[in-house]
Amino acid sequence: MDLLLDSQFYSMNLYACPYVSTTLTCDKLGSAMVALSMVLVFLLVLSRSESELDAKISSPGEATEWGDPDLSLLGSCKPAPSCKKCILSHPSCAWCKQLNFTASGEAEERRCASREELLARGCPPGELEEPQGQQEVLQDQPLSQGSRGGEGATQLAPQRVRVTLRPGEPQQLQVRFLRAEGYPVDLYYLMDLSYSMKDDLEFVRQLGHALLVRLQEVTKSVRIGFGSFVDKTVLPFVSTVPSKLRHPCPTRLERCQPPFSFHHVLSLTGDAKAFEREVGRQSVSGNLDSPEGGFDAILQAALCQEQIGWRNVSRLLVFTSDDTFHTAGDGKLGGIFMPSDGHCHLDSNGLYSRSPEFDYPSVGQVAQALSAANIQPIFAVTSATLPVYQELSKLIPKSAVGELSENSSNVVQLIMDAYNSLSSTVTLEHSPLPPGVHISYESQCGGHEKRAGEPGDRGQCNHVRINQTVNFLVTFQATRCLPEPHFLKFRALGFSEELTVELHTLCDCNCHDTQLPAPHCSDHGHLQCGVCSCDPGRLGRLCECTESEMSSPDLESGCRGPNGTGPLCSGKGRCQCGRCSCSGQSSGRLCECDDASCERHEGILCGEGADHTQAIVLGCVGGIVAVGLGLVLAYRLSVEIYDRREYKRFEKERQQPNWKQDRNPLYKSAVTTVINPRFQAPESPL
Repeated sequence: MDLLLDSQFYSMNLYACPYVSTTLTCDKLGSAMVALSMVLVFLLVLSRSESELDAKISSPGEATEWGDPDLSLLGSCKPAPSCKKCILSHPSCAWCKQLNFTASGEAEERRCASREELLARGCPPGELEEPQGQQEVLQDQPLSQGSRGGEGATQLAPQRVRVTLRPGEPQQLQVRFLRAEGYPVDLYYLMDLSYSMKDDLEFVRQLGHALLVRLQEVTKSVRIGFGSFVDKTVLPFVSTVPSKLRHPCPTRLERCQPPFSFHHVLSLTGDAKAFEREVGRQSVSGNLDSPEGGFDAILQAALCQEQIGWRNVSRLLVFTSDDTFHTAGDGKLGGIFMPSDGHCHLDSNGLYSRSPEFDYPSVGQVAQALSAANIQPIFAVTSATLPVYQELSKLIPKSAVGELSENSSNVVQLIMDAYNSLSSTVTLEHSPLPPGVHISYESQCGGHEKRAGEPGDRGQCNHVRINQTVNFLVTFQATRCLPEPHFLKFRALGFSEELTVELHTLCDCNCHDTQLPAPHCSDHGHLQCGVCSCDPGRLGRLCECTESEMSSPDLESGCRGPNGTGPLCSGKGRCQCGRCSCSGQSSGRLCECDDASCERHEGILCGEGADHTQAIVLGCVGGIVAVGLGLVLAYRLSVEIYDRREYKRFEKERQQPNWKQDRNPLYKSAVTTVINPRFQAPESPL
């Protein structure tokens, strides 16, 4: 009996308590879900009411329509009173030219909005005026290798393109370049003939034949020329003592020529013997200071193209020296203050005759002259000055630097290495841009090489192989209108071909509804792009009234409230011909409505798309209920598994008792027997 009671008590505690706890938890969770569902249902009803109200407000034909986008947001359209001003306000703007598109009392500015917004407001697609930029290829000869020797090759395509830009809208043009084999080369050898280059001159005298042979390995059409330089013939650059001007070298026994700034010795020729003959006649000279007048020589070689004999082919200028260079400002030491004028000043003997009058050119002048003449300089200098010319090369596009041995014995290999490096580098650049036009490049060089240039940068591909084609994506963007077409030149540095881009800007609409006069405009104005332009003395949206009627009390009464008080058009527009012409983002018969405070996304009023509030709310409710039921079921299942495991263990222990069946080991008797140790039993009488 005791065992039965104990087992019943154990079962009651084991099973009843979890059920009570589970019930309480389920009740709390269910109450929470019911409360949350009621809140969500309330929000659903409220959102549907707001959607219906928005639909009534935004429906076509009603007094209030879409407001203009928030101008402070990037990508929004500015309200504009005309089609021309509309398309200039932002590239995403379009103009609806449909007659009567704007309701009575609405400003014509509401015709200007994004394409999506105008379509949502009921403007037919055919009535949208949305000019787009375009490009037209005028000349595009296919890329070709040309005849033997690279002559007649077409390496740059297209050759002529007309690009029309809508302000703010980018246009992308693909330019292709093919590196032809054996492209002709003109090489002008410019040598420092100061006294320290004496041993180098001995080797250069034998240079002509070897240089032509090596260059003819890569091109069948090659010409070479020769020029030399020392320094300006004024103190402190050279000694002005008459004897020193005649013979500036240290000893009288050696061959020496008077100092000079720049001397053009031999025009470009394919005759190697003529090169060696003219160079063989040269002798060194001398000056006082270490820097040389090399910049004067480079500038004259670039500017005097006719005298040098440059062809319209790859142009190389080999500059050899063992010292640094004078630059702008150094001429003041010799009393020369007039800046270099950037013109050719070679006399009949090939000498830079006005050298004592003009200062040395600056690095910028040298770089600009070389770039304008499409000349690629190769600086062959000794190790002591190599770092200086390496820094100079960074400032001159398409230039190379090589280390010259002490006697110039490695100059041929140096020239060939530099030529291979320069000819395998394709650099696309453009002529100066007009104000308001920006250009960026993306170079697609083949394989995995892809270079994105910064705005205003140039496109460049390195290690271009012969017969390989590379592409340049040129992106144009205008921020203002051009007063006239602008011709922009593109070329690959070191190559003669050019791409001419004829730039136009699209700054007006091309509406075809112009009527003079127009019945829609009460025959007192002409219609253009859906808007009336009234004749002098006529006013109103449809030119329906005259200026004398503007102040009529009867007409003004139509622009006030029912009680005839308050400002005209709610102070948000003008009263024209008895109707309000609302300004800005106001609308309605009396301009009483304004949805400018409504939230917008990317310049578009929130809510032209479909209302998904109901689906979102129902989905949230369903998701919460499903998750709650899942949690309850999972908890109930875990409790059930735990209870069954404990009951099974209890039954097992009950079936294997280790005590006697007639005695409950948990039972303790309520009777306690105590023995008094001092108790003595009375003796029994005899």
